[in-house]
Amino acid sequence: MFSTLKDPPALRRDALASLVVFLVALPLCVGVAVASGVPAELGLITGIVGGLVVGALPGSTFQVSGPAAGLTVLVFEAVREFGLGTLGAIVLVTGLLQLALGVLKFGRWFRAISVAVVQGMLAGIGLVLLFGQLYTMAGVRQPRSGVEKIAGIPGLVADVVTDRDALVSFAVGAGTIAVLVLWKKLPAKAQLVPAPLVAVALATAVTAAGGLDVASVEVRGLIDAIQPPGLNDMTSLGSVAALGTVLAFTLIASAESLFSAAAVDRMHDGPSTDYDRELMAQGVGNTVCGVLGALPMTAVIVRSAANVQAGARTSLSRVLHGVWLLLFAVLLPVAIGFIPLAALAGVLVHAGCKLVPVKDLVPLWREHRGEAVILGVTAVAIVTTSMFEGVVLGLLLAVVKSAWETSKVGVAVDDRTDGRVLVTLTGNATFLRLPPLLDTLHALPRDRPLELDLSGLRHLDHACRTALEVWAARHNEDGTEPVRLRHREELTTAA
Repeated sequence: MFSTLKDPPALRRDALASLVVFLVALPLCVGVAVASGVPAELGLITGIVGGLVVGALPGSTFQVSGPAAGLTVLVFEAVREFGLGTLGAIVLVTGLLQLALGVLKFGRWFRAISVAVVQGMLAGIGLVLLFGQLYTMAGVRQPRSGVEKIAGIPGLVADVVTDRDALVSFAVGAGTIAVLVLWKKLPAKAQLVPAPLVAVALATAVTAAGGLDVASVEVRGLIDAIQPPGLNDMTSLGSVAALGTVLAFTLIASAESLFSAAAVDRMHDGPSTDYDRELMAQGVGNTVCGVLGALPMTAVIVRSAANVQAGARTSLSRVLHGVWLLLFAVLLPVAIGFIPLAALAGVLVHAGCKLVPVKDLVPLWREHRGEAVILGVTAVAIVTTSMFEGVVLGLLLAVVKSAWETSKVGVAVDDRTDGRVLVTLTGNATFLRLPPLLDTLHALPRDRPLELDLSGLRHLDHACRTALEVWAARHNEDGTEPVRLRHREELTTAA
């Protein structure tokens, strides 16, 4: 499986790449777990499974899996509504569904999901994550809904200004964000060390050295954090809300992983991703995470890009990154307890901002206005309602937009010299285009012979066919000349 084992230089590149990915993944695994309302160790477990299990399976060579910021909001809502034990059951069923979809060759079809819906989904998640983690930066309990989080910002500002503890905590988070933003402006050699690791390490050092009273991550231990779902947790999945959450997990995790795979494939010249196998690998990983009661996983573009840019040659690099996570969780778990929550919140605020495609909005509006509308509606719906409802609304809008654009019917009216009027229909005649089509037909003269040519239609749906039948029948009753149809035996005139 790992050809680099027989190639020392390549093995060295994979080992170095795995260390880079490990340093990127470590603060993100902990941060996503804390933001999701679960023990920090569960984020590490998902990262370990993503490396040791998914990394060893076929599918994508360089894509790295683990807990993702894109699922943070949904996981947080699931834990609050159903409990931590049921989260494991939800992730387990999600993994089994992904595995089944991969076996049935559905992996390639996930690429057909509208890009605007996925971007809107990520933008909505980013906004909820951004506004929610601002409260964590200040050490304040965040409101429940997205609307309440946005509406509560003025009160949050007042708390930060008037409360010293909130101000100190917020300053730690803001400093973390500043390091993340400024790190990219340093020389390339300095950027070899991942920005999230540097930002969190500096925040931890400043907090410890200054004796600042800032809340830190609670440590329970790797073994104690593992809580496999029980029978009661599995039976609780029978509710409509729980099933909706499972479907949302499956759709979002699968789409994000496969879109990530497509992006990663463009970064390297190695083997392309087998989408069905990759979906199966993600399913196996989420099944294992569900059994362990851990967070759901997806392929993560940040870690995957770091893996490619660090010079990885085979999938050994992503497996080794799981090894380093496991060793850290076993040998240095106490180190997690020194990390300030405000610093992790700062990392996630930065991640949330990157999920909102601000730079792409204006060009998208100019070139594809309908896609921009779908993106915006999906994002707003996620913020104001829920993840599942927002994504479903976005998908429905994408289907309606596609149906509207493809159901174009051309109507050509030709006055012949022999007194006949020839009306030619072309394209796709569907119910969406009936109003203007019928307006044109009703305006035709009733005292001249009409010939309706349907041979140029590629598609004629039932609603349109029925409407044409009714129009022809009424025209023949009221007019002095009959309607004649060409090349459509299923349409008959009522003479």
